[in-house]
Amino acid sequence: MWSCAFGIDASKFPRAFKGLPIVFKEYNALKRQNAVSAHKYKIGLTMPCLDDKSAPAGTASGHYFHQDLLVARKIYRRQPLKHVDVGSRIDGFVAHVATFRIIEVFDIRPLHTAIENVIFRTCDITSPEIDFVNYSDSVSCLHALEHFGLGRYGDSIDINGHLQGLNNLHRILQKNGILYLSVPIGPDRIDFNAHRVFGIKTVLDMVRDRFQLEEFSYVDDRGDLHENITLNSDNIADNCGCYYGCGIFELRKA
Repeated sequence: MWSCAFGIDASKFPRAFKGLPIVFKEYNALKRQNAVSAHKYKIGLTMPCLDDKSAPAGTASGHYFHQDLLVARKIYRRQPLKHVDVGSRIDGFVAHVATFRIIEVFDIRPLHTAIENVIFRTCDITSPEIDFVNYSDSVSCLHALEHFGLGRYGDSIDINGHLQGLNNLHRILQKNGILYLSVPIGPDRIDFNAHRVFGIKTVLDMVRDRFQLEEFSYVDDRGDLHENITLNSDNIADNCGCYYGCGIFELRKA
């Protein structure tokens, strides 16, 4: 994990090293073809891609892939009057939703690009004073709440930052509105300063008396989606078998 923090992917090195001879072989083959071609290209070995041959066609698993598609699909079906997102991935979930409707996005960091159908507001959702009260009938906060209060994105250090953030999500939402909330699930902990991980019981305790659970889905440690799961004492206690999974909670404001 420390190597990744400095931009070094130790897991990629063996695959890249294995692909090096093949790249040189094919580079030389292309140069020979270029020598007898009617149109000569300038060929340089400046951007070698060493491990794409062994990679799959794309990534169709993991927390972000599944949660972004799942929640975007739910919003498409429900067609709320106004949808507000807080802190979710712009190049994933927000982009999905923006293809079919207007979405307002609140984030503590600025966005320097104008995007059709995206209304962007720089906003600290952990602030005790927030202007957008009873503002929307639909709110999403996907893989973001776990960061609040850890300073990673320029927010203030606050051990209870996630609770203040949840309070404001509740305030933004209108009565009977829907909150789509996803967070890492597993044994309760803080992996500083990356994120918090919440036990399922911890999340249920956080939302109790303010929200009604409409539906629960999760992505397991292998990256596979389990949709519309009935929670019981057993799978709550063992966090659906996850150490670092992703719980997707569909909550209605009481």
